[in-house]
Amino acid sequence: MNNKLWSVPLLILTLAGCGDDVGKVSLGWFTTKDVVVDAVTDPKIAGVTCHISRVEANLDLADPSDMSIACRQTGEITVADIASIDKSKSGEVVFKESLSILFKSLKVRRIYDAEHQTLIYLSYSTKETNGSHKHSLSTVPLWGTKAWQQLPVQPSK
Repeated sequence: MNNKLWSVPLLILTLAGCGDDVGKVSLGWFTTKDVVVDAVTDPKIAGVTCHISRVEANLDLADPSDMSIACRQTGEITVADIASIDKSKSGEVVFKESLSILFKSLKVRRIYDAEHQTLIYLSYSTKETNGSHKHSLSTVPLWGTKAWQQLPVQPSK
């Protein structure tokens, strides 16, 4: 069988399992719900780690869609790292996790803001809940990294 056909599903499975469970807090004695905190390293920019908190409902068929994200520089970010990423307006998915058996998932998408030299990480649910798609946003500025590019000085008028 063609190895290229296996690469896409393998990549999706790899990303789906790349979160490390770093914290778990019960929401109370009379509930089966917990707040789970996962640490996810950007697969193309190893110098960025995102922490994602979400509610896990152990006895439900679907976890709630609420989530929060905070991303920080935790290592070096280089020009080569930035050159390797998708720079389109929609960016690219860097993490995906199933939240139900009914096709709901949590995704984290990286978008590059070239004008402000900032990486934007958007976490969102793929299924509408109570009339709204739940989402959260975090940014990692490139200031102070090897990837920071000095903008040309504009002549004064």
